[in-house]
Amino acid sequence: MLGGAFATQVPHVQAPAVDYGAMAPVLVVLGAACLSVLVEAFVARSARWWAQVALTLLTLGAAGAALGAHLYSFSRGSGNVVTLAGTVAIDGPTLFLWGTLLVLGLASVLLIADRSVEPGGAFTADAAVRPGTARDRAQAGGAVGTVTGTVMQTEVFPLFLFSLGGMMVFLAANDLLTMFIALEVLSLPLYLMCGLARRRRLLSQEAAVKYFLLGAFSSAFFLYGVALLYGYAGSVTLSRIAAASVGTDRSDTLLFGGLALLVIGLLFKGSVGPFHTWTPDVYQGAPTPVTAFMAACTKVAAFGAILRVLTVAFEGTRWEWRGLLWGVAIVSMVIGAVLGLTQTDVKRMIAYSSVAHAGFLLVGAIALTAQGLSGTMFYLLAYGFTTLAAFGVVTLVRDADGEATHLSQWAGLAKRSPLTAAVFAFLLFALAGIPLTSGFTAKFAVFSAALADGMAPLVVVALVASAVAAFFYVRVVVLMYFSEPAADGPTVSVPGGFTTAAITLGVVVTLLLGVLPTFALNWAALGVFAS
Repeated sequence: MLGGAFATQVPHVQAPAVDYGAMAPVLVVLGAACLSVLVEAFVARSARWWAQVALTLLTLGAAGAALGAHLYSFSRGSGNVVTLAGTVAIDGPTLFLWGTLLVLGLASVLLIADRSVEPGGAFTADAAVRPGTARDRAQAGGAVGTVTGTVMQTEVFPLFLFSLGGMMVFLAANDLLTMFIALEVLSLPLYLMCGLARRRRLLSQEAAVKYFLLGAFSSAFFLYGVALLYGYAGSVTLSRIAAASVGTDRSDTLLFGGLALLVIGLLFKGSVGPFHTWTPDVYQGAPTPVTAFMAACTKVAAFGAILRVLTVAFEGTRWEWRGLLWGVAIVSMVIGAVLGLTQTDVKRMIAYSSVAHAGFLLVGAIALTAQGLSGTMFYLLAYGFTTLAAFGVVTLVRDADGEATHLSQWAGLAKRSPLTAAVFAFLLFALAGIPLTSGFTAKFAVFSAALADGMAPLVVVALVASAVAAFFYVRVVVLMYFSEPAADGPTVSVPGGFTTAAITLGVVVTLLLGVLPTFALNWAALGVFAS
């Protein structure tokens, strides 16, 4: 009888409905990530690289096909989908950013998988080897046979898939608790990947530790902001926070305190100054393929989440917080443009460039209009391909110690390799926003949206910052074309098929989005955020 009485008191729990068609791209990526872990456990080490590369490429293709199928039904009028008990929203912006992440992820994994530029790959064969030991030097030089010399740490592939899946959920999260879990899923693999460089192990491990420690601080800010907002609204769902902010008698201290802490966590992930301090060191120390992945995909995920949070949850209080984000955007643009002038390392220069571009992106994000939303998403697509291809070129210029990233080593590069210099110059011009490149179209779209929303002073500051930043891009071009190469200067490696495909994809998309941007702009304008 006691058992029967107890059974009657247990409430009936109904499993949340899941729209598997809409969620298929994420489920494919995360499911394949789990399968990739099993490959690491059960496949012989000599065959893991081929198995992991094939699995990862098939995963991205299958996720792309699933996304295309849902996009077709969405374009036929199926509408926005809010699923998993209201925790995930699949709407027009989500579909565009998911497509952006999958294509950028494809280019990233091509760079990660390449083993021709760096013999054995950019990743250490054994992460447990102590830096500086004879075994470490042997694996870096590829001199100890098949065990460490020609094999890479293939755990990077499941880490990549988990991080990519976390990014997809992060920008689609419809409540802050789901967003926080996705933030950790995308971040933890990146912390590990940053410390797996085959060469310059200490620098790589230092970058991983810095990223982890600062990332933990940003996660704490984010989570404390979630707690304050829950105390204010009684919910972590974005739409309920929005409803509470316009119809409650509670003190606004919790609301704006929570918003401030929440946005700090998001701005950290987007490399927005002054929350950028991890960016130069981590970009420089991480394996360059991981740097490319972070620079392109993490920024898409971070700004996708920023757009959703500001638009869905806090649009009704925009006049209270908008001025503060004006200041943050200005600080980010100034820091990126000015400190970029002082850099002597190519990877650090691109890192500060990303800080400046984060400021430009924030200009579009705080417009909170349909034009601002589509312009910002187009900017994310354009910037992702350009910066990914740029880091791909960086991997090709090498000396005896690996990548030659000091600017002095790039002097006269056009005389050593005219094609490499021409490609890199084109990509730098795109980052500077020169016409007929995607950078010009992206900045035009974002600045036009800001002007239409009455932010002319902010656009003027952005234009000045763009002009200042153009100087350090042009400086590299002048160095490559109008300086004499040193007799003992670096060589330019002939890229393998994977790196060639990644760089070619980035260059072609950068050109096409500059001369024929209509398709991407129209897709970016398809739909609004679900609430």
